[in-house]
Amino acid sequence: VQLQASGRGLVQAGGSLRLSCAASGRTFNNMGWFRQAPGKEREFVAAANWSGSSTYYADSVKGRFTISRDNAKNMVYLQMNQLKPEDTAVYYCAARRSLVGAPSSNKVEYDYWGQGTLVTVSS
Repeated sequence: VQLQASGRGLVQAGGSLRLSCAASGRTFNNMGWFRQAPGKEREFVAAANWSGSSTYYADSVKGRFTISRDNAKNMVYLQMNQLKPEDTAVYYCAARRSLVGAPSSNKVEYDYWGQGTLVTVSS
């Protein structure tokens, strides 16, 4: 099983960026995005179930970020709009082994992690 994140970039505040995560080895019900800024703990950003019918966002990104999935390609995306300097972090995609359950914001419930991709937002 492997998760490969891509889409790193440097953008100005107010700009947009889309991150992609390719999963291989199996399919997953729940997948999510987390981020970790320098000197801070890894925090939840967004999660979605298989169909995308159930999504969950951190309050800090709600209304600005959108998680989506393309199950035919085994991909999950994070569209980030109205970016702020405080969104600067390494972003990780993650997946849960369990095939049941709702999307979760709890990082300990995720079994597989991508390598992380850096997003830098300049002011």
